[in-house]
Amino acid sequence: VHLGESGGGSVQAGGSLRLSCAASGDTASNYCMGWFRQAPGKEREGIAVVDIDGNTYYADSVKGRFAISKENANNTLSLQMNTLKPEDTGTYYCAATGPFGGSWSSNGHVGCNNIDAWGPGTLVTVSS
Repeated sequence: VHLGESGGGSVQAGGSLRLSCAASGDTASNYCMGWFRQAPGKEREGIAVVDIDGNTYYADSVKGRFAISKENANNTLSLQMNTLKPEDTGTYYCAATGPFGGSWSSNGHVGCNNIDAWGPGTLVTVSS
């Protein structure tokens, strides 16, 4: 599967953005899809994931502000980001697993196991 993100940009703190990820394959077969973020100088981290049953999991840093959704009919994954903060600045990546992957959530962190595909990323900049 090939993934491509769109919707990044610059916004002031308190604003909103919606990211989209277009998948070349059938997203209904992805055991986990998610959004990951890499802030400048930091490691990539999971922020929101959805499993094959539609269950969603969020990192504590974005819980209550971000919403992930998957539309299998048009093979897209979206991330609605509200009340953005300067610390949300970073490159956002879409990722997907195959049948040997899965979601996980622990101690305020989330992710997907055995990721098969990554998108090239889209930059989000939040100014104060």
